[in-house]
Amino acid sequence: MGRKALFFDIDETLLDHYNYIPESTVRAIREARKNGHLAFLNSGRSRGYIQLPELLAIGFDGVVSACGTVIEYDGKVIFERMIPMDQAIRTVEICRAYNFLPILEGREYLYFDHADFGNDAYGRKLIGELGNRLQPLTENWGRWEINKLSLATPAGEGISWTSGREEKKQEELSEEALAIEARKAEGFRKLEEEGYDLLIHTPTVVEVVPHGFSKGTGIREVCELLDLDIADTFAFGDSVNDLGMFAVAGTAVCMGQGDARAKEAADYITTSLEEDGIWNALKAYGVI
Repeated sequence: MGRKALFFDIDETLLDHYNYIPESTVRAIREARKNGHLAFLNSGRSRGYIQLPELLAIGFDGVVSACGTVIEYDGKVIFERMIPMDQAIRTVEICRAYNFLPILEGREYLYFDHADFGNDAYGRKLIGELGNRLQPLTENWGRWEINKLSLATPAGEGISWTSGREEKKQEELSEEALAIEARKAEGFRKLEEEGYDLLIHTPTVVEVVPHGFSKGTGIREVCELLDLDIADTFAFGDSVNDLGMFAVAGTAVCMGQGDARAKEAADYITTSLEEDGIWNALKAYGVI
């Protein structure tokens, strides 16, 4: 088999919510590299949040982070797209106007206000893992260096959003919920007008990425910079922000516990993370 380039999502693909990484995943990636293939992390996380020693110790040839806006290869940054400061300030002002709680994400630091996330489970996870890489947002006003952001948004009676459209019928909602969702939709439009694509994971969790960037553009950029054939790429993921890389990779592999939208877009559905999903997929395709 010729050399392949393997691109791995992090969360719920390589590690679970508790940062557990199956031993079979470690062995599979190391064996694939030993067989001459390239392995990249390809994450919606910004590089500032890709610091877990156990993850990096697996061994990767490069890192595509913040939905394709930063690319490292052989320990060096070979591509980066930052959000200009004037745009970043306007963006945070939009978030505040619509009661969206932002986490600004950069190559070195993440920024949020403790009052927004200090009592939230995800906020506590960031605080515990990032140390001084997590900085206060307001106190650093206008001094951020960021590539993307994520939002916590108001909830309206359990509406599930898909590409900005409610799945629950309007007539089933209370007036209060309708008002919340209408206001949220207006805020989303403002962000899109500001030059972003929105990746809507749940009714209250949204990734905000500079327009035209995704994990898929990250794969394309790696292939161009390293003169690789995109047909020889594999993408491994589990969720909506993996759809971009699933669309461009030669082979798209979804984890067994993955989102229904990711499964529908995949070429192959492997077993779950805990059931040796990475090992089984690489074995099935003869990479190891």
